Amino acid sequence: MTDTSRSWRDRAIQLYDAFTHEHRDRRALLRDMVALTGSVAAAEVLIAGIAAAPAAAAITDAADPTLDIAKEAYGIGPGKQLTGYFASPKGKTNLGSVIVFHENRGLTVHIEDVARRFALAGFRAVAPDFLSDQGGTPDTTNAKGEDKAREMIGKADLAAITSEAVATIGAMRARPGGNGKVAIVGFCWGGALVNRVAVAAGDALAAGVAYYGPAPDPAEAAQVSAPLLLHYAGKDTRVAATGGPWVAALKAAGKDVTDYTYEGVDHAFNNDTSAERYNAAAALLAWDRTIAFLHAHLDG
Repeated sequence: MTDTSRSWRDRAIQLYDAFTHEHRDRRALLRDMVALTGSVAAAEVLIAGIAAAPAAAAITDAADPTLDIAKEAYGIGPGKQLTGYFASPKGKTNLGSVIVFHENRGLTVHIEDVARRFALAGFRAVAPDFLSDQGGTPDTTNAKGEDKAREMIGKADLAAITSEAVATIGAMRARPGGNGKVAIVGFCWGGALVNRVAVAAGDALAAGVAYYGPAPDPAEAAQVSAPLLLHYAGKDTRVAATGGPWVAALKAAGKDVTDYTYEGVDHAFNNDTSAERYNAAAALLAWDRTIAFLHAHLDG
C-alpha cells in the first residue's frame, strides 16, 4: 500500500468518525465520501467497510449449551429497571462479574457477542442497554436503526447513565452466584463511560478496562479507586488528545493504571464487524491483556 493510499483511507475513517461521534448528517457523510472516492457507488462501499456490519458472523454461539444466557430486565433501585443481556458459565458459582458498556449504537448483537466471550473466559457478564429509558436500543441491523441509536445516545443524560451504571455494579455484587467483585469494560462511548464510572463508583468497583474511550477532566483522577487498564489506538488522535492527560493525571495521583497504545491501528480496532478498522493482531493482544487483568482482580 502506498503512502497516498494510506492517507486516503485514513481520511475516509476520519470522515466516518466525525459522522458517528459528532452526530453529523448521513447525507453530508455521503457527499464527503463521494468527493473522496469519485462516485456514489464507491462511497457506499467504503462506508459499509468502515461501519460495523450487523450481518457479520458472531465469534461465539448465541445458543452455546455451556452458557446460561438471558436478556431480561433487572432492578437498579426502587421502581427502576434496565434491560440487560446476561451470560455466565453454566453451573458455576463464586465468579467475578464483568459489566460490558456498549458503543454509541446501543446494545447490539456484537456487544451481546462480546458478553458471551467474557462468559466463556470464566466470568459472569451483563451488557446493560443504556437506552432502556428511551424505550431500548432500536433494530440496528440497518443504517436507519444505527442512526436512530446514535441519535438517542446523543440525547441521553450522561449523568443519569453514570448513576445507572454505578447501580448496576451494586446489582451485580448482590446477584446470586458471584463473589462480590465487579469490573467494567467499555468500548468507544462505553470506554468513556468506564472512566466516568471509575470516578463515581469508589470502592464498589474492583477494576475497569476502557477501549479507546475519551477521558474526563484530569482533575477528576484523584477520585478513582479501582485499578484501570486503558487501551488506545495509535491513529486515534481524537481520543489521544484526552487520553494522554488522563493517564498522566492518574499516574501523578498514584493510581493503579496501565495503558497501552497500539501503533498503526484505528479507533474501534477491536470491533471485528468493521472490516476497515478491525485489526486482528491488536485486538487479540488487547483481549489477552484484558482477560489476564480481569482474572487478576476478580478471581477468588
